[in-house]
Amino acid sequence: MGVCEVCGNKYDKTFEVRLAGDSAAHTFDSFECAIHALAPTCDHCGVRIVGHGLEAKGGVFCCAHCAEQMGISSLQDRTQESVQ
Repeated sequence: MGVCEVCGNKYDKTFEVRLAGDSAAHTFDSFECAIHALAPTCDHCGVRIVGHGLEAKGGVFCCAHCAEQMGISSLQDRTQESVQ
């Protein structure tokens, strides 16, 4: 029976996650605990980035607004295309 490295729960359905370049496996009992431990945080607001996020000038951001607040104006959350 595995033990979650975040909450310490002993659970028969734990899973392991290996990050690229890291030989050690992380053991979790839920995706919630895995996100808490491994998801990057926005350099501006600190929210956990569960999706793709945005990267620029060595920073990681949850959205273009947060990147702009840190002086990076070249990013967009989405593009606008004309719809007919």
